[in-house]
Amino acid sequence: MKILNDYCIQMGTKEYAPIMIGGMGTNISTPEMAIEAARLGGIGHISDAMSCAVSDLRFGTTFSKDKFRKYKDQKHLRNKSFAQFDLNAIAEATKLLVSKTMEMKKGAGDVFINLMEKLTINNPKETLKTRLCSALEAGINGISMGAGLHLNSFEMMSEHPRFRHAKLGIIVSSVRALKLFLTKSKKFNRLPDFVVVEGPLAGGHLGFRLDDWHKFDLKAIVAEVIAFINQQELKIPVIPAGGIFSGQQAIEFIKMGASAVQVATRFTIVKESGLPKKAKQEFFKARKEDIIVNTISPTGYPMRMLVNSPCIAAKTRPNCETYGYLLDREGNCSYNEAYLDAESSQPEGQEVRIQDKTCLCSHMRNYRTWTCGHYTYKLKDKATIIEDGSYEEPTTEEIFNDYLTGKD
Repeated sequence: MKILNDYCIQMGTKEYAPIMIGGMGTNISTPEMAIEAARLGGIGHISDAMSCAVSDLRFGTTFSKDKFRKYKDQKHLRNKSFAQFDLNAIAEATKLLVSKTMEMKKGAGDVFINLMEKLTINNPKETLKTRLCSALEAGINGISMGAGLHLNSFEMMSEHPRFRHAKLGIIVSSVRALKLFLTKSKKFNRLPDFVVVEGPLAGGHLGFRLDDWHKFDLKAIVAEVIAFINQQELKIPVIPAGGIFSGQQAIEFIKMGASAVQVATRFTIVKESGLPKKAKQEFFKARKEDIIVNTISPTGYPMRMLVNSPCIAAKTRPNCETYGYLLDREGNCSYNEAYLDAESSQPEGQEVRIQDKTCLCSHMRNYRTWTCGHYTYKLKDKATIIEDGSYEEPTTEEIFNDYLTGKD
């Protein structure tokens, strides 16, 4: 019987173990997790989500406090277009996270950063370019571009000296999205180094509609993407993601023509994960019926999470002056609007709870949004219960090797 370790993925002149650990924000896929993946010969991700808040948490910077102090006198204003991020702060936070991670990196693998286009930070074009170029400047091995089509991202990086040397990949959920990206980026005479095809069983935000995500199948989408790439006579590694729970499942995709797989759910609960211990135990205990897809994210995209996530219907006042990562260029956020509308219509002193949206920035920062993959309910099947009745946290190495050598 073949095992996943019998295969490898080639990008350029370099070979890797065929496992990419997906980027999980905010600081859930930590530098410690990513460098373990690299040490083991694969590819690990850190996440660019809420980089200023993560820098404050990890390195003692004060970006969030400084932003709040700057805008606290204006917090009564309904429109939040004033709450702009300092581009220098974005650049410094990104460079700190990346450079500190790369200093620790060992082994034959690499560390990439997962960078979300829809994390608009109230200044979409300027902040996106800053985040992309700062990651390159700090020495990241590669960038996975997701949460959006990234039609202008190659242009934003094209003049950077590492534009043609770092590994740059796009995350898509359809052939159509890939075609749009390739058409737009064609004039830069540079193909993506890899394509991650994310299916409907992934964790966090989904690239499908709420009413039809369950109608799509990862294998069918991957087959379409591979057929299109072959038809165009392109040599781009295809990496399926979303719901791949074992090495044997991964091999099924490689036999279809994929080069590797991206996995994340099983790494949410490892020792190196940034999730608090309490949250990890909730992931272990989750049943199939505890995993839901809803639209409480202010982005408008469906999001998969645990039904008991503390962010759901929480009484949380918007904190755009401190965070504001989802504010659009006009200073709008659907949660902020829903909260202020509800507050103005209720009797004074009555608490405000919004059922259909959540303050994603605040709750992501405080690990109260328990986003997860579809098969989170299977985590307990491979876990060990210890003396106090809780589940033992495995290491990144243990899960990584289980994928490589597993025969079930």
